Amino acid sequence: MRRRILQSTLLVVAITALVLGGPLAITTWQLVEDIHRADLLSRLEQVAARLDTVGATIDSAAIELAVPAGGRLVLQRSGEPDQVLGADVGPDPVSESLPFAPGGLLVMQEPLQLMRTEQLQVTAVVLLLVVLSVGTGAVVATVTARRLAEPLRGVADRAARLGAGDFRAVPDRHGIPELDRVSDVLDTSAVALADLLQRERALVGDVSHQLRSRLTALQLRLDELAAHPDPTARSEALAALEQAERLSEVLDELLETARVARAAGAEPQDLKETLSAVADEWRPALKAAGRALKVRAPDGLLARVTPARIREAIGALLDNAIQHGSGTVTLSARAAENSLVVDVADAGPGVPDELVPHVFDRGVSVGSSTGIGLALARALVEADGGRLELSRARPPIFTIFLPAARADDVVAAGPRRTSAPR
Repeated sequence: MRRRILQSTLLVVAITALVLGGPLAITTWQLVEDIHRADLLSRLEQVAARLDTVGATIDSAAIELAVPAGGRLVLQRSGEPDQVLGADVGPDPVSESLPFAPGGLLVMQEPLQLMRTEQLQVTAVVLLLVVLSVGTGAVVATVTARRLAEPLRGVADRAARLGAGDFRAVPDRHGIPELDRVSDVLDTSAVALADLLQRERALVGDVSHQLRSRLTALQLRLDELAAHPDPTARSEALAALEQAERLSEVLDELLETARVARAAGAEPQDLKETLSAVADEWRPALKAAGRALKVRAPDGLLARVTPARIREAIGALLDNAIQHGSGTVTLSARAAENSLVVDVADAGPGVPDELVPHVFDRGVSVGSSTGIGLALARALVEADGGRLELSRARPPIFTIFLPAARADDVVAAGPRRTSAPR
């Protein structure tokens, strides 16, 4: 985008310079010659007026001031030798003549080189101004291209992060009304998608729980009917029990398929590198608040997550620690029995007892914040098949449980290492 804007602007500037600069240089060249000739003619008129006063004979002392430096004045009269005042002007001089008296002619000449030198100088100045105009246009084009391209790139990156599961609002604006409007719409969409994701997870969880409860109750009743003394009733009960078990398996498959679809962008991520990258991003904000950030993560912990989601989830927890916590914030990772665990802890006052059951509910906050961050963090973690919990209320520890990368994921990923976000 920036290259296209720059090329278009420079093309317009170049065409303008050619269309205006060329004719202007030619006009300037001709104008200098016209000025020189007009000056010679003016001098001739002065000489003619002077000769009308003192007579036809050239009086050097009287009219020498009218002769230009390096020029020559010639008085030609029929039947008389030419009277010359001044130096030799060389071949092909610039010459102007004026009739004088009956049969007389005044000729004023100056060297051609003098006029050519002035023409070259003035034309060079004009061309220099044209070049400066083109240079100024190039600078303006570069600044304008950057002014337009950087916000557009930022909006495009924001849209890409939104598609990757980064639902955090970006407060920065660009000062361009149209792009700021797009940013507002993206932030609104991010909030709507986060709500939708959270409601989806809640709905899936509720439906799964209710279906499993009803299936369990149904299976218990069918088990009782399977012990009925009537062979027909017992046979039907066993058949129904088999169908109930198949329905339970289908439910498990559907839930697993939904989980895999949500985590379609998940890939093996080294938790040490991921936590270090997030720490580098948030350390300046903590330092500005007079606090420190420590990272503790061993090598070799590979989680199967979506990079943007895990970074934003941990970022939301760090932002929560900045707003409501105190002391040093610690990011740590460890391996558990069936998953990988990331802890975010600080030395703050923690979560009041009455808010512990609702700390991840949207709109719940212990301060003046929006109460969106923790709900968003949980939605992002759960979207990758993980879990976020408040494992200790005071001092607070938020724990993220992440699925470990499978062996086939690591082989498919190859020997490459994940890179930190820029």
